[in-house]
Amino acid sequence: MVTLSSDSRPIIGHGPALGARFFFLAIASIALMVADHRGGYMEVTRSWLQTAVNPLYVVVQVPGQFWGWLTGSFSDRSRLRTENAQLNDELRTARVKLLRFDALTEENRRLRAIRNASQGMGERTLIAEIVRVDVDPYRHRVRINKGSQDGVFKGQPVLDAFGIVGQVTRVDEIGAEIILISDNEHATPVQVNRNGIRSIAVGTGDIHRLNLPFLTIESDVKPDDLLVSSGLDGIFPAGYPVATITKVERDPSATFAVVEARPLAQLDRAREVLLLWVDPSTQPAPPAPAVKPARPAPSTAPASPPPTTASPATTEPTSAPEASDEPTTPPPP
Repeated sequence: MVTLSSDSRPIIGHGPALGARFFFLAIASIALMVADHRGGYMEVTRSWLQTAVNPLYVVVQVPGQFWGWLTGSFSDRSRLRTENAQLNDELRTARVKLLRFDALTEENRRLRAIRNASQGMGERTLIAEIVRVDVDPYRHRVRINKGSQDGVFKGQPVLDAFGIVGQVTRVDEIGAEIILISDNEHATPVQVNRNGIRSIAVGTGDIHRLNLPFLTIESDVKPDDLLVSSGLDGIFPAGYPVATITKVERDPSATFAVVEARPLAQLDRAREVLLLWVDPSTQPAPPAPAVKPARPAPSTAPASPPPTTASPATTEPTSAPEASDEPTTPPPP
């Protein structure tokens, strides 16, 4: 019969006592700390331990990174749609504003050009905006947003930054109608800037062409000559550019040459025009009309003898006798 024997001695009592082990470990720790602090002997060991533990750090961080990626991939789709719609609205608004800024920049450029062109004028000027264009292709008329309450009057000259545009034909309180120089009912007195030859530029109904029908074949004109206003009509001031000659044809059998010119003003593109108040003192004085001498009335008095040429000695006036305060006595009978 086999019997099992048991050892009743405590297991914890095997080996060194707890106090001795604690004392030994404490001494070892103090020695390691002193060696590391004074000599830096544990730097290499610490670096090896950190390298060895680094995979553990990566493994610990993987669950958090995976959870962040998972929640980001399955975010609320309705919130994404709302943000996308909001961004599209903001982008559309920004594009509209950008287009408006481009239009404002171009308008500012045109206004600066008109203002720079009017700086040398001694007359009063006013900028007006074209609000309507006549749709009739044979009537070159436009309407502006300035009227009689702004001082606009019928027959007022209108210019832009490049030359003469036309003149005012109708005026009301808040607007006015302008006839362009290209209208077939309009004529502008001009002169060639190179030699001063005067003529009349007549509208043809073509926005890009004027006709000068009263220049003879002997007239000294040629292409690229500048035509300026002569000021003889009393409407347009003298010296403002009107057009440049583009075509000159001379037929020896004809009396007048075929002369065409191109207006300098941007008649089909201008959005702003310049109203001009002309100073009468700067306009050339019109020629005095010839007055026919009046016929002298018949007289019954005898004709006086023709005057004789006075000598230098008799040209000095003689003084009248001084009046005396004493009464004069009549002569004895």
